[in-house]
Amino acid sequence: MKLVSLLSSGIDSPVATYLLSRKNEDIIFVHADGRPFTDDREIENFILIARHLKKMISGITKAYLVSHGAALASYKHQCQNRFTCVFCKRMLLRYAEKIAKKEHAEAIIMGDSLGQVASQTLQNIRAVENAVSIPILRPLIGFDKEDIIKIAKKIGTYDLSIQKSDGCNAVPIKPSTRAKLDQILEEEKKINIDELVKHAVEKAELISI
Repeated sequence: MKLVSLLSSGIDSPVATYLLSRKNEDIIFVHADGRPFTDDREIENFILIARHLKKMISGITKAYLVSHGAALASYKHQCQNRFTCVFCKRMLLRYAEKIAKKEHAEAIIMGDSLGQVASQTLQNIRAVENAVSIPILRPLIGFDKEDIIKIAKKIGTYDLSIQKSDGCNAVPIKPSTRAKLDQILEEEKKINIDELVKHAVEKAELISI
């Protein structure tokens, strides 16, 4: 089985990827480059994590870096900012789905843990996953943060994930925790999603890990 992992430089998604890699042969890492809303160190940290995970995965691994800054800017400038985190995750899933089709992968791995942050309330998760039709696997959905951190430390990704970076400054001050799908769909009519996804995936960089 081949899976696409939406791999960030944070703590959760590397753990989710590791857990499912034990049951699969090939993992395709997909990382969204949020610059200028993030900094170069965020990309550097992702590459370190991807290289570390590659050592623990028995099958084939690849890593795609997808430019996400243009999509984030479109959302920030044209849509209601309180929905930015939901918009962002919907777009990440669209990138991953396109790359999954290209790579003949069967599902997407995400590091969501229910209720941990604003975009991971049940209502927001439902609004996010509506963006794609491919199966989404969330092995951490019922984990507490401390449980995730314990595994991250055990597999050696924790210290890589907590290295300094500026984080994402596109996150709104008061993000929506109860986004309604009809609201999201109405807001997304304001931007050309298909064009943004097409351009980002076509320009995605296959990086060496």
